Amino acid sequence: MSLTEEILWQLPGDVLGGLRRSDRLLSSIREGKVPVPVVVRENQQELGAVDWDILICGGTLGILIGCALALQGLRVALIERGRLRGRDQEWNISRKELQVFLELSLLTDAELEKAIATEYNPARVGFDNGVEIWVENVLNIGIDPVYLLETLKQKFLAAGGNLFENTPFGQVVVHPDGVIVNNQYKAKLLIDAMGHFSPITQQARQGQKPDALCLVVGSCAQGFPENHTGDLILSFTPIQKQCQYFWEAFPARDGRTTYMFTYMDADPQHIGLETLFEEYLRLMPKYQSVELPQLTFQRALFGFFPSYRQSPLHTPWSRILPIGDSSGNQSPLSFGGFGAMVRHLHRLSQGIHEALQTDQLSASALALLQPYQPSLSVTWLFQKAMSVGVNQKIAPEQINELLSAVFRQMQQSGDMVLKPFLQDVVQFPALTQTLLKTSIAHPGIVAKVIPQVGLPALLNWMVHYGNLGIYSALFWLSQRLEPWEKYLPSISQYYWHRWIDTWKYGSGSDYLDYCRGVRM
Repeated sequence: MSLTEEILWQLPGDVLGGLRRSDRLLSSIREGKVPVPVVVRENQQELGAVDWDILICGGTLGILIGCALALQGLRVALIERGRLRGRDQEWNISRKELQVFLELSLLTDAELEKAIATEYNPARVGFDNGVEIWVENVLNIGIDPVYLLETLKQKFLAAGGNLFENTPFGQVVVHPDGVIVNNQYKAKLLIDAMGHFSPITQQARQGQKPDALCLVVGSCAQGFPENHTGDLILSFTPIQKQCQYFWEAFPARDGRTTYMFTYMDADPQHIGLETLFEEYLRLMPKYQSVELPQLTFQRALFGFFPSYRQSPLHTPWSRILPIGDSSGNQSPLSFGGFGAMVRHLHRLSQGIHEALQTDQLSASALALLQPYQPSLSVTWLFQKAMSVGVNQKIAPEQINELLSAVFRQMQQSGDMVLKPFLQDVVQFPALTQTLLKTSIAHPGIVAKVIPQVGLPALLNWMVHYGNLGIYSALFWLSQRLEPWEKYLPSISQYYWHRWIDTWKYGSGSDYLDYCRGVRM
């Protein structure tokens, strides 16, 4: 019996079966054998009167945007395939990122404090035989998803929202003047918040294999030595099984949560989740200085996150807007989910409201709500530098050496360089400064990266890097023109605001608002 079988069989429910089902899905995706669903159809006849302005499919994170829009006076309905309830495992985020819940009146100060289940400091960043950095106030807040979603659900209903639980999405027909879902629910706009494996997203991507994958396994357990610190990204091993393993750890209400994750391409020969879980358990004693028999496992965590270079996703249909993981609106280095949704919550709620007010619901108009962002696209090179091809031969410590060198330079440059990167935000000045300093201080390490990632990937990255600088300049210029926007017609204002958002988020300049605690 493997360690994975021994541990997972102790947990309630068919956890081992769930792990193996996830592995089978992963194999199907890698082999390109996932059938393409046909759930979206178009009909050129007028739909007529609709019941809602917006219908949201997928409630776990859809309730965030749904509640924000309902509080703005829009008619919103939400369908969820099961009960709308948060998971037991906390969502980690930084405190300042939670300010948006107050700004949008989603929570009161007291409710926000009650939603915080755990808080710790400091957190560690470190690499095998290299740099070790301690930072404060980064992903150090653990949010209780059960309380948060229940609170938002009640506010959504009180604001006039309609919730349909135990109602899975089946199909949608797009008409010139609205959409009808499951031949029953009529709205002007459908928001797809069903996640990475949304059938709408799958149909739009037409069976395209992911360009990259992040595999994650972990657990929450009791019995660890007392430890009130966390790990944001830590590596203590060389490359093994053509993977560089990274770790995260956070204090939790009912123990300590630890994750191990790794980046890779979609080659079918790479290891799967069960093998990765076995590696996680094998290395846990070294990582946390504890033997497995000392631990009481509360729950197991596992999954994989596909990433596509063609992201955020633009669907070919009018009146359908993917958001969150459905749109792929996160870098290939992050897990997406709650943090990515919160970062864009203010922008999306404002933009969707404007789109409805001005009737800008065509595919091209909605695409501006999920624009190309060079701040995300530049991270593809980093993902490639942190992963290993199935048949690629590189030195066992090459990734650790590179990351240690880069993070040492970011640390020396200060928090305004280091902290944004740890929160999935890349900015042109900080990136340029880090690259120059690393290249000068460690030319040999940097030179090894070029054959690892390949010249085509490097040239492609240079385009996004250049665009990052251009977007930074355009956002600065747009701020100078702000007094003139009030003279624009409402439809023109919609497009102007979307371009400002594009330059702002595409350059990582939204982080400056985050630091000041304000949003434009």
